[in-house]
Amino acid sequence: AFDAFTQAPARRVPHPVEIVNIVATLPGTRAGAQQRQYVISGHYDSIPSNVMDHEGHAPGANDDASGVAAVMEIACAMAAQRFDATLVFMAVAGEEQGLLGAAHWAEQARIKRLDIAGMITNDIIGSSTAQDGARNDRTVRLFANGLPALLAAEGSADTATAQAAREQVESIARSGGEADTPAHQLGRYLKETGERYVPGFTVDLIPRPDRFLRGGDHLPFLERGYAAVRFTEPAEDYRHQHQDVRTENGVQYGDLPEFVDFSYVAQVARVNAAGLASLALAPAAPRDVGIEVVALENDTTLRWTANAETDVAGYRIVWRAPGEPVWRHSRDVGNVSRHTLKGISKDNYVFGVTAVDREGNASPASFARPWRPR
Repeated sequence: AFDAFTQAPARRVPHPVEIVNIVATLPGTRAGAQQRQYVISGHYDSIPSNVMDHEGHAPGANDDASGVAAVMEIACAMAAQRFDATLVFMAVAGEEQGLLGAAHWAEQARIKRLDIAGMITNDIIGSSTAQDGARNDRTVRLFANGLPALLAAEGSADTATAQAAREQVESIARSGGEADTPAHQLGRYLKETGERYVPGFTVDLIPRPDRFLRGGDHLPFLERGYAAVRFTEPAEDYRHQHQDVRTENGVQYGDLPEFVDFSYVAQVARVNAAGLASLALAPAAPRDVGIEVVALENDTTLRWTANAETDVAGYRIVWRAPGEPVWRHSRDVGNVSRHTLKGISKDNYVFGVTAVDREGNASPASFARPWRPR
């Protein structure tokens, strides 16, 4: 489908212009999961050195034909498969002018109250060679952190949005969950699945929304309350981004295909596909996960609301020490909605709960917040 709209004049848009996102949807097939959607994107616009130059030569091979190519190939590979949840593949425009295409689609999703359970953008995933010539073709960076967006939403003019964000931030502050927003959990999940299915490849999890002074198409989703993350190459060469094509002092500038490592792009696409397929085959993350805070004890009792999917076989409690980036421990507890971990103190660890279906597919974890009876 073509998601077209007219963009009014803005900071980098001197006059009204039509912007078109290209969207392919693979509907989910399981009742109770079809409404849950996972979005993956790249952006197909590019710019030369002057952001207002709309006529200059701007090949955009790495930024971001690399991301668009990965999304297209993943869509082709998955098109004949069946998944529980719905997958949305997007090539968006207007990224360089202010994330305009992604912001429009995300806003429409918010208005329609779509169940966007996760969003991944691939932006600048084409080069394994840094500006100093060092090569690293076995690592990709994954930026994942939803806390700044929550803090910003506290100041929203929309009263309901501001109140919901304030309650989330207060709950996070009380429970030490600064590293456990839904975006953090999505990042952990993609790291675990990517490294499991692409041996020898490392997903370098970075707990920030994005790089300094930069931004990608996941940010409009974060700002609207959706879990969203960004993949990008390990070390960028700024001579090949946002540059007029030219040679200076024997150095080639410009975002040209000759600086793209196509084998590396393929590896990053495999990491994406592994995570996306795992998400779409798994149940939804459990809701209303809480740690019972009712007595002084050295045990930990967790509770949650049972999932709606009919194929859920049980639940898995995960935990880690504070400061650890990923879950280190787990215990399958069966098809229950409450369980006590004996001898494991709630004061010493961070806890989460995942849902597991009959085929062994596991959801991302839901962070356990303090719970008391009303």
